[in-house]
Amino acid sequence: MGVFAWIISVCYFLLLVMTLVIILTDRSNHNPSKAIAWLVLIMFLPVLGIFLYFIFGFDRRRIGASERDRQKFYEEFIPKLPSEVKSYLQTSEGYVDKIDPSYHNLVRLLERSNHSRVFYGSEVEIITNGYQKLEMLIEDIKRARSHIHCEFFLFRRDKTSRRIRDVLMRKAEEGVEVRFVYDNIANINIPFWYYTEMRKSGVEVKLFTRLSLSSIRRSLNNRNHRKIVVIDGEVGYVGGMNITSQTLRWRDVHLRIKGQGVHGLQLNFLQSWYNSGGNLEDEVAPYFPIAPIFTQNLMQIVPEAPDSRFPYYALSVVKVIENAKKYIYIQTPYFMPTESVMRALKSASLSGVEVRIMVSRKSDFAFMDWAIQANYEETLEAGIHIHEIQDYFSHAKSMVVDDYLSIIGSSNLDYRSLELNFEINSFMYDEKIAVQNKEIFLKDMDDCVELSLVEWRKRPWWRKILQMIMRFFSPLL
Repeated sequence: MGVFAWIISVCYFLLLVMTLVIILTDRSNHNPSKAIAWLVLIMFLPVLGIFLYFIFGFDRRRIGASERDRQKFYEEFIPKLPSEVKSYLQTSEGYVDKIDPSYHNLVRLLERSNHSRVFYGSEVEIITNGYQKLEMLIEDIKRARSHIHCEFFLFRRDKTSRRIRDVLMRKAEEGVEVRFVYDNIANINIPFWYYTEMRKSGVEVKLFTRLSLSSIRRSLNNRNHRKIVVIDGEVGYVGGMNITSQTLRWRDVHLRIKGQGVHGLQLNFLQSWYNSGGNLEDEVAPYFPIAPIFTQNLMQIVPEAPDSRFPYYALSVVKVIENAKKYIYIQTPYFMPTESVMRALKSASLSGVEVRIMVSRKSDFAFMDWAIQANYEETLEAGIHIHEIQDYFSHAKSMVVDDYLSIIGSSNLDYRSLELNFEINSFMYDEKIAVQNKEIFLKDMDDCVELSLVEWRKRPWWRKILQMIMRFFSPLL
């Protein structure tokens, strides 16, 4: 062996050892299965595994960037707010007492972690049809007078996306302020000129991930999975529906909100805008018009960021599950919960709480099906009911508990949403909305087959092997 080859071998060995040490000591790998998955990947594909780990494997939570960014945003933004709006954006006093006392700890967790104040009196419409949501959104955009703020995970070049793009461009040409934030990594196949045309019409467009040397390590694996639209500070949309023709054909759940809850969406959009390099005007009052009281609804708009100190959404989901007394109904496209969420679900079921999970028999990715199904056996063993939708893909992200709490937003019940993505969800303490959400779940059960543990154990051996392999790597998906 020549000297050069010997030096290369030593350097590679040192890099390998360093990577293994980092994996074993990195706080993001407190989940042993995640650390083991990385170790096995590097063992069998060392060069590729090391490369992927340094791009996708680092823990952003130890950086705490979200807290610093949020503090910087609030220091600049809050003084600009009108006093009547500032009062309920800064405190939930007077509203918390209206919430069932058994949920006060959850409210405080969300409030302290994410500035997720309790909003009162919103009008909420649950939308389950993508075509209906598209037409409602277009009509609301057409009626915009002051501003339109959009933040999307997927925004393609198909017919549906072009319809939204065209109406946004027309409104910008009319003089309406139109701001648009998109996840440029998820939409990396969309050419830059597609957005250049929007900018020429007056639409202000920002990339969520500003590519740099630091972002390769810190941001490339952290998608902005949010779907937010705010129109004139009066109407807001949030949920699971992207702006693509494909997603129109999926079953999904989205919210149209009027009232104070829109201010929560507005606040989170403006922070994304600010963190993406956008400017904040000195006069922000038009973004927060006085909101009428429509109902008795109480809600918190809850963001999640992978670079916050703690996984607050995951913590809140565990608390919700542990707090349930009668039932928990969950709809999710990808059932790959973290160990803490899985333990909470099993504990609830074994304690007598009725727990039902609804997923699709086939998702939009075949390899995801194997990873999802890998969790079925232990789930069924704990007495949890699994309902598989047979004939279509459901992209719905919804939870309803005890005819009181509903959670609807962008988060799946998987590792990526619980640990890696930027998400946004609405926590609604509202019996009327909860009953409506439950009825949607029960109606969708007509399209499902409930799995039995006995029958599931009879699946072919090769499926068991594929599921076992994909379960092993599910923390990396």
